[in-house]
Amino acid sequence: MSRKIKMIWDFRGPAAAKTAEHHEIHLKEYIAIEKSPLNITGYEIINEMHAIAFMVVTDENMISVRDTLKPHRAVLFEA
Repeated sequence: MSRKIKMIWDFRGPAAAKTAEHHEIHLKEYIAIEKSPLNITGYEIINEMHAIAFMVVTDENMISVRDTLKPHRAVLFEA
C-alpha cells in the first residue's frame, strides 16, 4: 500500500483565507483533468494572517504533482 502525502501551499497576509479557498478550486480542477486516483483537497485557516490549501497524493504521483504545481511543503497524510 502506498503512502499518502499532503502537498501544502501557504498563503499569508490579510487575504490569505480567501486565497487559500480559491486555490483549492484550482487543485480540484487539476485532479479532474489529470484523473488523479485521490480526490482529497481542502483549505485551513491557521490564523488571520496565514492559511493553507492542500491536496493529498499517492507516492506514485508525488513527483509529477510536485514538479507541476510546486507546493511549498509536504507532510505524510494520516486520515
